[in-house]
Amino acid sequence: MNLSAIVIRIISMPLKQPFHTHLGTVRERESIIVEAMDNDGNAGFGEGVAFSSPWYTEETVGTSWHVATEFLIPLLKKAQVSHPNDVTRLFRSVRRNHMAKSAIELALWDLYAKQRHVSLSKLLGGEAERLPAGVVVAAGNETEALEQTAKYVEEGYQRIKIKINPANDYQLLSGIRASFPDLPIMADANSAYTLDDADRLKALDELGLLMIEQPLAHNDFLEHAKLQSLLSTAICLDESINSFEDAVLAAELGSCRVISIKAGKVGGLHEAVRIHDFCRERGIPVWCGGMIEFGISRAHNIALTSLPGYTIPGDISSSSRFWDEDIITPEVRVENGWISVPKSPGIGYEVNRSRLGRVTIKKEAFRF
Repeated sequence: MNLSAIVIRIISMPLKQPFHTHLGTVRERESIIVEAMDNDGNAGFGEGVAFSSPWYTEETVGTSWHVATEFLIPLLKKAQVSHPNDVTRLFRSVRRNHMAKSAIELALWDLYAKQRHVSLSKLLGGEAERLPAGVVVAAGNETEALEQTAKYVEEGYQRIKIKINPANDYQLLSGIRASFPDLPIMADANSAYTLDDADRLKALDELGLLMIEQPLAHNDFLEHAKLQSLLSTAICLDESINSFEDAVLAAELGSCRVISIKAGKVGGLHEAVRIHDFCRERGIPVWCGGMIEFGISRAHNIALTSLPGYTIPGDISSSSRFWDEDIITPEVRVENGWISVPKSPGIGYEVNRSRLGRVTIKKEAFRF
């Protein structure tokens, strides 16, 4: 791929409004941005989706920086990489750390597509020219949740995901369902329940939800299989799916009926496409979950979601959902409930280097 340099940055921006889950509240978002350059002047960008603290996964921005700079980029400097898929094999000597790996791999995919003058969507085998948009409601109380839902429905979003926990689940969801009887709604529990709460979760069956996302432990498969056998509502696994092998295990055990695929969490697009292909063969619906991303990760998600197995609207909202100003141009926009899939080379968006520079708090360059 004729690499000349890798530049890695940490950026930080405040959210327009707090993002609440039972695990905590996000007000400021840090992220890692990787830029891969070749000797012909092309540049590809990837984004690491770890958070600043280990509340969602064990990885953090700090650990991703350490692993990327001390181990992954040095491995890349010693190797001859002809295709982004090569880094999956190259990085196997480093255990897990999938978010650090994906930040680099995504940058190489963007660069590779630009080198071949093709959109990343087409390079991955994408078919869709536009995508139905979904959005997350993560409010501090029921009034805020209903107000946010009404706002997003008015903006055209085609699916709403509601953050729930045992203290608010039925009351919150039933109130939104009463106001929006035909709205596709899913509930995201972020592992707030145990198997002892099965009756409480079964009570949600009457609300006609699309799915309940990750109700039990973040690393569980067996108890999810038991719970799924008790519910008519589909369970979706998200936190449990960190690799292709995890997806196979979930399918074999019957742990869920739907899978959320996050390229930034499973090690990159190579693994994400493998999971997509496996689920499509098994008839398991998939969709693309969100991580409070900046525009670079959002653009990669758009390319991935253009693959034919993505039949459920993903968490790909407008840039303005979180940011006063994103780091890409044009910003991602939802128009009448749809997002257009870019046709220009690579991710199809330009990085706003002026904005990127203003929000960068740490930077290091590696010459090849």
